[in-house]
Amino acid sequence: MEHRWQIAISAGLLAALWAGVADVFQLVTWIGFLSCSTFFAQTETGIKGMFMAMSTNLSGVFWGWLIISGSSFFISPIIGYAFTGIATAAMCLQASYKKLAFIPGAFIGCCITFAMSADLAAILPPLLIGAMLGYSMSLLTAQLISITPKIQSLFAGNTAKEL
Repeated sequence: MEHRWQIAISAGLLAALWAGVADVFQLVTWIGFLSCSTFFAQTETGIKGMFMAMSTNLSGVFWGWLIISGSSFFISPIIGYAFTGIATAAMCLQASYKKLAFIPGAFIGCCITFAMSADLAAILPPLLIGAMLGYSMSLLTAQLISITPKIQSLFAGNTAKEL
């Protein structure tokens, strides 16, 4: 990793900012971090990557909600198992559609939904902000990479005595 320091600075600064914002607005911090991770794990970059992270995570939220909601209408847990199997197959099959091609993103959204008992009001804001956080980290990292040679050249001409 050639630009490890720039990535570390960008990720550290924006992670701290996200933690503070999440605390102030009572958002679930870890959901944002999972969505941010989805941004970096899938292959698209930039705005397309942000929307890929959002769309795959949101599709998983839908499937998780469907499993929980659908299962609640039946007494037998066997129906819930069937819903789980059908939704799992659907999360894999939806990857045929390019905008939903990152299967792990769907599973992340589904797992978040299970962990949060399908509380969509608590899930959706940090999930969407998390994808924007990942995109922001990539933008800040690019800016830091672009200014690094300029900073290095400022110090290259100085001797240790002058510093």
